[in-house]
Amino acid sequence: MQAKYDTILVLDFGGQYCHLIGRRIREHGVYSEIVPHDISPEEIAALNQKFNVKGLIFSGGPSSVYEPNAPKLHPRILEVNLPILGLCYGHQLLAQLTGSKVEPATCKEYGIAQVAIDKPVGVLEGLSEKEQVWMSHGDTVFTPPPEFEALAHTENCPVAAFRHKTKPIYGLQWHPEVIHTENGMRMLQNFIFQVCKCQANWQMEDLIGKMVKELQTETAGSRAIIGLSGGIDSSVATALAAQALGDKLTAVFVDHGFMREGEPEQIRETFQKYPINFVVANAQERFMQKLKGVVEPETKRKVIGEEFIRVFEEIANESGAEYLIQGTIYPDRIESGFRKNSDKIKSHHNVAGLPEKIKFKKILEPLRDLYKDEVRKVARMLDLPKEIVNRQPFPGPGLAVRIIGELTEEKVTIGKKADKIVREEIERNGLAENLWQYFAVVTDTKATGVKGDARAYGYVVAVRAMESREAMTASFAKIPYPVLEKISTRITNEIPQVTRVVYDVTHKPPATIEWE
Repeated sequence: MQAKYDTILVLDFGGQYCHLIGRRIREHGVYSEIVPHDISPEEIAALNQKFNVKGLIFSGGPSSVYEPNAPKLHPRILEVNLPILGLCYGHQLLAQLTGSKVEPATCKEYGIAQVAIDKPVGVLEGLSEKEQVWMSHGDTVFTPPPEFEALAHTENCPVAAFRHKTKPIYGLQWHPEVIHTENGMRMLQNFIFQVCKCQANWQMEDLIGKMVKELQTETAGSRAIIGLSGGIDSSVATALAAQALGDKLTAVFVDHGFMREGEPEQIRETFQKYPINFVVANAQERFMQKLKGVVEPETKRKVIGEEFIRVFEEIANESGAEYLIQGTIYPDRIESGFRKNSDKIKSHHNVAGLPEKIKFKKILEPLRDLYKDEVRKVARMLDLPKEIVNRQPFPGPGLAVRIIGELTEEKVTIGKKADKIVREEIERNGLAENLWQYFAVVTDTKATGVKGDARAYGYVVAVRAMESREAMTASFAKIPYPVLEKISTRITNEIPQVTRVVYDVTHKPPATIEWE
């Protein structure tokens, strides 16, 4: 690694978008490092031996600054003499630390808001008088701290942005890192380059060698297996692990019975060509048996996560593997609430869905700090096939988390057929390239319909299509009505058990992309 990258440190207060801030910084060619919220000036000085630390960003978080155990800043953090940007909770904490009063808002703001830019300077330079931003807060700064001045306001938030009058210290109540803040990238760019004076001297390519070397160091010549689903994450992890371990790596595709129609065959065909030990575990019956009677989504994910591990352990016994490698990426970990102050949104089968007792020495996750679009860049650098690079994300538990309620053979069959119809119509109409994900959900709701002049009573299927860059935030896609009509007609005609089709028009947040 090149010495002394210009670096922005992101202080982690448990917000769902903490690592999205770091991701946005990297998009500008500047390195970012996520650090504990209570990092001390001495620890920052130590990091400065490795990086050229140019600024600090305080992330958002789910806490209120008044909660007894709410995460706090180190009391001497302002002594570091670096530019600082506080976002949401970080904005409120910065105000509290500098002598302002933060109070519960009379009207809480969640979602898109219009902010009036009173003074377009510093972080807000070049913005319009009115800006669309993404708010998510219950507490509000009502007056700027002493020696600070207000820069923006909304109808319910009198100090939506502020800055110190003489020092490069800023606070924003909104989230510039999410795509719903229209000029959020401009705000972060202003902070990175105008306020912090960073040089864009970091590149994604630097990561590949680092990840390969890390796998070699961690395994120290031992054998490992990797869970290979055929998706972009596990495929990239497999390519990296193959570089690092060669014939000491065994790739395992677990066919749990919840893949999309035709997918197991496609995965076998693709990966049997690669110079790796490739094993297919046919485990459909054991997964369905374990999930019998399971309704609650978190339980479902944990059952699937545990059964994956048990299959891997059995194959590891045969191959002599001591380590398990997974294609876990950052959105998986962040939504599973793995950090001290973060809320768990849902468990991912390969993170919080893992059983407590595991027979492997260690689980290795080379992609753990990357977002989906970064993983795609790495895939291209590794020359992986286009069908893998462009494959839409698919959850590890497969259709099991796109079927609400208890899994039955009937519902799995409906799910596979409905998913195939959605994919065919989206792709046939040339819409796939601009979409992040598009799929069908078999709900646990039934509705009355009419088929062949007779009453019918069948399942409701929901169609979901999303636009996103990194899966941490997403917008529902405005699919043309004729395409939705065709999807609906085909599903209700070709799947007798379905009487109704609905289209999900919920962004992320407040929803997640998947239903479970």
